[in-house]
Amino acid sequence: MADPTPQQVRDFIAAVLPCAHLQVEGDGRHFFATIVSTEFTGLSRIKRHQRVYAALGERMREEIHALSMKTLTPEEWQP
Repeated sequence: MADPTPQQVRDFIAAVLPCAHLQVEGDGRHFFATIVSTEFTGLSRIKRHQRVYAALGERMREEIHALSMKTLTPEEWQP
């Protein structure tokens, strides 16, 4: 199985979470994502990350070795 591209990881997240902004960078195994979603309103950082991990599902165990992320609400995001 080929390593996922940053665009594929972006698409996996966007398919489940409505995002005001979503940027993913990476090398096929290690990724960094900036995710801005109203879904994060009122959630702790841990709960926000759990939402993203849930969106990626089994891919986090099999395809994506590491994912660092910033999870922000639209009000917290400063482009």
